[in-house]
Amino acid sequence: MDSRLRKRVIMASVAIILLIFILVFYSNADHKRHKDGTLQQTTQDVTEETKQTDVNQENDAENDLSAFLKDNTFFDEEINPVLEAAKNQANRLSLATTSVEKDLRIQVLDKDGVPVTGESFYVRLDSDDDNKKLGDYKDLDQDGIIYIGELDSGEYYVELLPIEGYKVPVNETRVKVKDKVEYLAIEDISLLIKTEDEVDAEAEDSSVQDALEDADRTELKKLQAAGGRSKVGIDVSKWQGEIDWDKVKNAGVEFAIIRAGYRGSVTGSIVVDPYFHANMKGAASAGIPVGVYFFTQAVNEVEAVEEASAVLKLVQPYQLDYSIYIDTEGAGGNGRADGLDVATRTLVCEAFCRTVENGGYDAGVYASRNWLNNNLETARLDNYDIWLAEYRSVPLYQGYYQMWQHTSKGKIDGIEGNVDLNIAYE
Repeated sequence: MDSRLRKRVIMASVAIILLIFILVFYSNADHKRHKDGTLQQTTQDVTEETKQTDVNQENDAENDLSAFLKDNTFFDEEINPVLEAAKNQANRLSLATTSVEKDLRIQVLDKDGVPVTGESFYVRLDSDDDNKKLGDYKDLDQDGIIYIGELDSGEYYVELLPIEGYKVPVNETRVKVKDKVEYLAIEDISLLIKTEDEVDAEAEDSSVQDALEDADRTELKKLQAAGGRSKVGIDVSKWQGEIDWDKVKNAGVEFAIIRAGYRGSVTGSIVVDPYFHANMKGAASAGIPVGVYFFTQAVNEVEAVEEASAVLKLVQPYQLDYSIYIDTEGAGGNGRADGLDVATRTLVCEAFCRTVENGGYDAGVYASRNWLNNNLETARLDNYDIWLAEYRSVPLYQGYYQMWQHTSKGKIDGIEGNVDLNIAYE
């Protein structure tokens, strides 16, 4: 055998040996064939794969947001304490109490701090004096508020009586009834402020401008050219609808008094004007200085403090350059405050203004000439800005005033329909 042939034989032998080695290696690997040709795993592989499957299933369960639906016991409150605790929390009630002067307002709140309506809640009031029981009081109109008047000043205990479907506070609430009004803003007044969606706005918002009855044909219906330090402006409310404040600014308006809200003529609800926030933002965006006013139907000092507190709450996000005015006028003869005597109406205005000033703002009173002459003790209001409504070319009012509303039939570019026009004297 020559050398070349010998090399070929040796190489072929090595290749055969290597092939046999590979076949033996794979035949002894972790996998081997059944007689029917299927693949059989080793015990170790089966164990490891089972463990991995369990882990994957656990991860899938954690990521499956609907997994609780497969649990037949999930909605069983006796078995699932988490669900029971959540239900108790959802129906848990609390009390908020306020006293202005020998009175007590109790508000029943849900877990979000909102008055609960549609339920006839009862509260029990006990005096701290020898634990004297004064009686039970019911939320008659089911608005979540119970008002108790004509109380002696001092310490009291309030208990919310059990009611089906709710968790009431376990302990009594200790409260203090004030002896005299302090003319300070009520902290939780926001709970009393409603929107027009919550009231019968047509019945509640029923102010009647007394100045119209006193008007003559000489009233100035155009924006006047103010001289010196005087400014010309407008006052607006929901009755003007949407306003183009840039056009108003370009028309020469130098300030605006914007209605914050009103107290309802029928129920006495405190209602925010639906255009208040839009008007405040629009005027500010156009660079027009603003003040605000509130139409009152308060029948006593306590309610006047409430109204002032509501306005102070509403104006918090905004910059004011003019006063906060209480608008005192009639509501067609049927308003809850239409029949007030002169002394009481004056006290209402004073209480409003003092509360506003204690809140850090200037205060004023808006009224017609007849109203100022016949329904208010103006001497007691000298410390506040007077905003006179008298629709004639030259006012007949003999008292002092800082602002004059000279017409309710003004026309201004940017406002559809009529608008009140004013001159402010500074």
